[in-house]
Amino acid sequence: MNIGQAASASGISAKMIRHYESINLIKQSTRTDAGYRTYNGSDLHTLRFIKRGRSLGFSLDQIRDLLSLWNDSHRASADVKAIALMHVADLEKRITELSEMRDTLQDLAQSCSGDARADCPILRGLAQENDGAERDACHQ
Repeated sequence: MNIGQAASASGISAKMIRHYESINLIKQSTRTDAGYRTYNGSDLHTLRFIKRGRSLGFSLDQIRDLLSLWNDSHRASADVKAIALMHVADLEKRITELSEMRDTLQDLAQSCSGDARADCPILRGLAQENDGAERDACHQ
C-alpha cells in the first residue's frame, strides 16, 4: 500500500508517518522505482501500535522502547511493566498538577465580579510569583 493508504488504515497522517521514519521510530519504507513509499501489513501493525501508544500518552522515546521490547521475543515482561508503571506515575503527577491549575483558576474566576470595573483579581493572581500568592490574592 502507498503512504496515503497506510495513513488511512492506521489513523496516522502521512506527514506523521514520514516524521516517524525520519526519526527512525519506524523502519524506512521500501520504495517503488518512482520513489514512492510502500508499506506492508507488518508496517501497518507497527503504525497502529504507535497510534495506540500515543493515545495512551506515551512519549516517542517510551514508544521506541516499547517497540524494541515488542520486537524482542526474549524480552522480560517486567521491563514492559516498568515502563508502563513509570508512565502511570507521570500521569498521576500531571493529573495532580492539572487539578491544582484548575482549582487556582476557579478560585481566581470566582473572585472576579466580571463587571465593567478595571480591577481584575484574575490578572492580579496571574501577576503573582507563586501558587500560594495567587491563592492569597483570590481571598483578599
